[in-house]
Amino acid sequence: MYREALDVARGAESLGFGSVWTTEHHFVDDGYMPSLLPMSAALGAVTSRIEIGTGVVLAPLYQPLRLAEDAATVSLLTGGRFVLGLGLGWSAIEFAALGSDLRTRGRAMTETLQILRTAWSGSVVSHHGEVYDLPEVGVRPVPDRPIPVVIGGMADEAVKRAARHADGFFSNASPSRLAEQAMVGRETMMQFDRDPSSFRWLYYTMVYPCDDPDRGWEDIREEIWRIRWKYSDMERSASRTGPIPSPPILDGDAERRLRDSVLLGTPKQIAQSLIDLRHNTGVDLEFVLRSYFPGFSLERQLQVMEDLAEAIPLL
Repeated sequence: MYREALDVARGAESLGFGSVWTTEHHFVDDGYMPSLLPMSAALGAVTSRIEIGTGVVLAPLYQPLRLAEDAATVSLLTGGRFVLGLGLGWSAIEFAALGSDLRTRGRAMTETLQILRTAWSGSVVSHHGEVYDLPEVGVRPVPDRPIPVVIGGMADEAVKRAARHADGFFSNASPSRLAEQAMVGRETMMQFDRDPSSFRWLYYTMVYPCDDPDRGWEDIREEIWRIRWKYSDMERSASRTGPIPSPPILDGDAERRLRDSVLLGTPKQIAQSLIDLRHNTGVDLEFVLRSYFPGFSLERQLQVMEDLAEAIPLL
């Protein structure tokens, strides 16, 4: 799966997509990726144009100076195509096993954002905070251009943190909630004298291109359910050995809610739904189409991307 991810990225670039994104969790028995910085470097090595983003690195699990070094290295290797997306994380077992404190994760994120900016500037870092107490050091290498930082999350505090300290926000909220997030972000940027027009709003959602939504849902029903159920199984799987269990049976109400969370239809219909969302939200949304299904063969996955590429000119 990890090697095939490089083929997926090459395919995305050749089809005209603007970016590829990875996502992080730890100790998951189905192969969920824990190491986004090495993977980002590998993706950069097999592509030449496409933007490479992390959606998201769980920042409180990282020593911030080491994160600064690794991100700068990836940026240099990719010719400045790297976007560092950061999130708080939520899994108690991840924090415990990696030696971080779940209770201070918000403050750790804010301090990390402050440290990264200084570290990448070429100046000596001097930081004495509530979470991190660092000696005076200069981080090497220094990136040859600014590394964009976006923050992912659901709470207003995450939006405010992004509006104050980052270059963008990464969201998968409902349409109504997304509009609320955009309003909170604009108000915060105005409060701190930041220009909202330079701020990036990225929205990710599950999509599947198909001629008939009912048949399309049958194609991906088990895939979507396995992906969603796995989040609730992550902490149990951390210490489990042996075969990977199957998810429980999907009942009617849960299936309806799950189906409503996926954009199904022709590429033109999917594009129109996203355009409407952009209009209703009132910001220039960029779209990250979560269309990778681990159970699909590489050939089938590449076909899904080829079908979705028809929507690119419409967006």
